[in-house]
Formats: sequence, structure tokens, C-alpha cells
Amino acid sequence: MVYFSTLDVVIILTFFALVLLIGYYSGHKLKDDAEDYLLSSRKVGLFLFILTNVSTWYGGILGVGEFTYNYGLVSWFTQGLPYYIFAFLFAIFFAKKIHNASLFTIPDKLEQVYGKQVSLFASALIFILVSPAPYLLMLASLISLIFKINIIISLIACTAFALIYMIKGGYKSDLYTDAIQFFVMFAGFIIIVYFSYKNYGGIDFLKSRLPAAHLDFTGGTSPSFIIVWFLIALWTFADPGFHQRCYAAKTGNVAKYGILISILLWAFFDFLTTTTGLFSRALIPNIVNPVLSFPYYAEKVLTSGFKGLFYAGLFASILSTFNSFLFLSGTTFSRDFIFKFADTDESKLKLYTIVGLILSGVVSVIIAYLVPSVIRIWYIIGSLCVPAIILPVVSAYYSKLRIAKKFMLVEMIFAFTIGVIWYGIRNNIYGMQIIQDIEPMIVSLLAASILHTIFLQRSKN
Repeated sequence: MVYFSTLDVVIILTFFALVLLIGYYSGHKLKDDAEDYLLSSRKVGLFLFILTNVSTWYGGILGVGEFTYNYGLVSWFTQGLPYYIFAFLFAIFFAKKIHNASLFTIPDKLEQVYGKQVSLFASALIFILVSPAPYLLMLASLISLIFKINIIISLIACTAFALIYMIKGGYKSDLYTDAIQFFVMFAGFIIIVYFSYKNYGGIDFLKSRLPAAHLDFTGGTSPSFIIVWFLIALWTFADPGFHQRCYAAKTGNVAKYGILISILLWAFFDFLTTTTGLFSRALIPNIVNPVLSFPYYAEKVLTSGFKGLFYAGLFASILSTFNSFLFLSGTTFSRDFIFKFADTDESKLKLYTIVGLILSGVVSVIIAYLVPSVIRIWYIIGSLCVPAIILPVVSAYYSKLRIAKKFMLVEMIFAFTIGVIWYGIRNNIYGMQIIQDIEPMIVSLLAASILHTIFLQRSKN
């Protein structure tokens, strides 16, 4: 059981009140045009870029706790290291190019290079990929845990809370709430790591209490398991949030160096979260539901007041990502669907984005209620959608990798379809271990790469 003192509850409520105040006030002087509402007039400086880039990366904080509790250091090896590598490559090879394109979304670039049909199919995939549902589920689960309210009420309340200030301030509200949440999330985890070390010691304590595999970077998992998570990290190249922040950056260098500096801060935060996860397994080895390992461990190690600060840190890491994905989802709906289908101009983009925010919120509540597993939502969405969009995005910015327009839509549909088919086959064939061991994402990405190579040769000819 988890218990909260009055002081803990006051701290948590103060955090939410502060976010609401900052988010709503951020839109006070908002200009009535699309660029200001969607991209903060493309004037985001280095400091604000870094704060929002780092804070939005950790929405799956309870999933990180579950992963570390179950597998140990392999959590960092699969959820941290590959993302540093691909983020570094993104910063070096894409950040300035994306900024200089001066567009709004990934589908804008795909339409520019490959035409409207490719753009619309990519928009559908991105709308699925940026679903805020997993982060809404985590927020609502924590709210339900603390205040003992029904999960559906919690889902609706969390969505309404974010919509209040996101509708008012657009991307500026996203930026400034992310900024305050950056400091809160770091403070929360620094506190719990400090108390863990102070009360129990360091690496020697962990070695004496943890299974040996938990301190092994591969954790005894299969090569296929490791490869899939590295492949899922390829998502970095087509992450709409990265592209959005590059479009909004004041200069190309802000985008490039903002991402490079973010990698260092991600590494530090990963150290904090991984350490917390290892201590939770060492001290509470029989948690039935490991997704709650962080909350249960906080109950064991933190005193009144400090526990409230830690929970505020948990909420900050999730809410910052929920905000961003909610806004990305609303932008995808307005800019990449309505704007392209309707005969209208950019002056109505703000209105369409508000409609998109509300629609995305409603859909997220439904998905989070029907699929109550964060990792399952991530796995299905990542495995099926990422392979279909990676090569189109990369080739859009590097002409030597481009194929003819008539081929690209075929490639994307084929990559997505083969992933869906393999997912169905793999889950319904028993007694054939070799098929069950091959992940859908490997099949889909391999198929897309082969097809792209063939089409590339034909396009050159």
C-alpha cells in the first residue's frame, strides 16, 4: 500500500497548480497566427530548447522502472544507449537541414519531395505514433493511486487539465511547462538516489542483493530482443517532436547543439532512474506489478515531504511528454489532414489545431482505457509504424537516397502491411520457435530496406 501525508498531497497539488498557471499565462500574449501558435514564431533559444528536449524524452518513466526492475542494466542498454547514438547522428546530419527547411511538420517535407499521397499516409502513421495514450495512462494511474479515484475519472481529469492551458497557449504553453517540469523531475530523482545511497550504500550493496543478470548489460536476454529495441530507437530520425523543435529553433546551431547537450543530460537522468530501479529490485524483490516499482520504493525509502517531491518529479516527467504528444497529435490533425484536405488558408490552422487537441484527448482516453498496458502500446505502435516511415524521412533530406514518387507510397504501404501480417502470424503459430523469435519490426524494416534498394536502382535507371 502507498500512503501520503497532508504535506505530500499539498506539494503534489502545488506542482499541478504551478504547471497550470505557467501554461495558461504563457498564452497571454499569443499572436493570432499559425507560426506563433504552432512553433512559437520560430524563436526558441538554446536554453529553452534543451529544457523541453530533455523533459519530453522521459514520459515513459513508469515503464523505465518496470524494465529496470525486471531486467536490470539491460534497461539502460536498450532504452538509453541506442537513443544517444541516433540522437547524436540526428544532430550532426539532420538538425540544421530540418531547421533550414522552415516547414511545420514531417508530412510537409514528404509532400514537398514525394507528393500528397505519401504525405497523407505518413500523416496517418505519425498520428498513431504520437498518440498521448501511453502517457495519459501513466498519469491517470498515479492520480488514481494517490487520490483513490476511479481510473476512467482519472483519465478524463488528466486530459481536461492539460487541454485547459494547451488550447490557450499552444506550443508556448508546451515549452514553458516543459521547462519547469525539467527542474522538478531532476530534483525528484536526485532526492531518491541520495536517500538510497545514504541509507543502504552503493554498488557493493546492489551486488549483494541483486541477481547477477541485473548487473549485466544484456541481462541474459536474447540477441533478437536487444536488436529490436535498437531498431525501435531508429524512431529518433522520424520523431515529430525532434522535427518540431528544429523547426521552432531560432537558428540551425540552436537545434544542433541543443540536441548534443541534451544527450549529456539524458545520460545523467538515465543514471538516476536506473539506479532507482536497481535499488527497488534489491530492497523489494517480490513486487507483483513492477510498473509501480518506483512508487513502492519511494514508500520504503522517503519520508513525508520528500515523497511528495519525488511524486512531483514522476508527474513532471510524464506530463511534459503528454503535453508534447497531445500538441503534436493536434498539429498533425490540423496541418496534415484538415489543412491539406480543406480549401483553406493558414489563418484557420489555430482553430483546427484546437479541434485536433480535443479530438486527440478523447481518442487517448478511449485507447488508454481499452489497452491498459504502456509497454504493449509502445511495442505495437513502434513495431508496425516506425519501419514504414524511417526511409521516407531520411531520403527526403538526402537526395542520393531518394526514389521515384510512384514507388514511395508502395514501399510505405508494403512495409506497414508486412509488419501487420507477421505480427498476426507470429502470435498465432505455436511450435515454431524460430518464427516466434523473429520480431515484426525486423521483418518490416528488412522488407522496406530491400524494396527501397530495388526502387533506388530503378529510379536511377
